[in-house]
Amino acid sequence: MIFSSIYAKDDTSKYPKAIQIALEYLKTHDFTAMETGVYEIQGKEIYAQVMDAQTGAAEEKRPEVHEKFVDVQYLASGREMLGFTPDTGNYEVDERFDDRDLIFYKSVENEGYIEAVPGCYSIFFPADVHRPAVAAGEPMKVRKVVVKVSVALL
Repeated sequence: MIFSSIYAKDDTSKYPKAIQIALEYLKTHDFTAMETGVYEIQGKEIYAQVMDAQTGAAEEKRPEVHEKFVDVQYLASGREMLGFTPDTGNYEVDERFDDRDLIFYKSVENEGYIEAVPGCYSIFFPADVHRPAVAAGEPMKVRKVVVKVSVALL
């Protein structure tokens, strides 16, 4: 997992080229002015999902993982907490949606949380369990962008 800000003077050249493409896309678009939906960046291998989400209590949000895609999650507006923990391979699957590359776990252990504010991004690899859209204080509507990057490109 990587957590940073799109505004940081970070040298992203050390990241894989596909991640650099995702971050450049995030830096060069105003997502508060865009419609929700899916935007292809590099066909089906790298694409962005612009969405509005409602934050809520951690118990209302499920921990998830992906096997075929890396999530580059970016917060365009609002505040949210993101849960994270390594995938030990020992967690019980609650639901699995292979067509969406989405696996929900019933519960996880040793979960930490980080707070995201506008401009923050998190990169979740297949080994990273994450729990998005947890309220940072009062629940609120947030604008998020999730750039999906095929692990085949890494």
